[in-house]
Amino acid sequence: MRIALVNPNTSAATTAAMVAIAQEAAGDVPVRGLTAPFGAPLITEPAALAVAAEAVASLAPDLAAADAVIVAAFGDPGLDALRARLASPVTGLAEAGMAEAAAEGRRFAVVTTTPDLAAAIAAIAARYGHRRFAGTWLTPGDAAARMADPDALVVALGEACRAAVEEGGAEAIVIGGGPLAQAARALAGTVGVPLIEPVPAAVRLSLTRLASVDRGPERPS
Repeated sequence: MRIALVNPNTSAATTAAMVAIAQEAAGDVPVRGLTAPFGAPLITEPAALAVAAEAVASLAPDLAAADAVIVAAFGDPGLDALRARLASPVTGLAEAGMAEAAAEGRRFAVVTTTPDLAAAIAAIAARYGHRRFAGTWLTPGDAAARMADPDALVVALGEACRAAVEEGGAEAIVIGGGPLAQAARALAGTVGVPLIEPVPAAVRLSLTRLASVDRGPERPS
């Protein structure tokens, strides 16, 4: 089995970081990373999310040999387009992260760095049928500047997580964004409620879907 992780932004460094985390979660199943061929290095607003969807869709021919595909940005850009073109299961970061957070009927929140995508996140939660979505809590300041300081990013995300619990009654939290994968890992176990890392969550859901699929004849390597 092979999993392809598609990074919808153009940062190869972000792709490598997400692949490393995904590979740890995938165990013996190889994870291959692909980076969007055009678009923004960091998706921070709806127009960039729309371009990312086009970039992800353009990679469909390169994904045909994968047994499962992960769209590794929290807006799940291009998810529907890939599902329409590929026979293998395609999983989105928001889809998987929200599903784990909402397990057992928990009220959950998303914590992220991109205020201009808050409405898109709410729309995604509604699309996936999450009625106990508490909302999105944000780190202060410019997203790109916040991302440039990993230690400060972890601190700011941690403060936003605690606010989501205290103000929103969140019983679980999803860190919303593929580029935040390393910060999400650093925060694990520190916020008092389950904290969902969306990249490992997407790997777990992909493996579950693979286990339920009749894969047919072995594909050539």
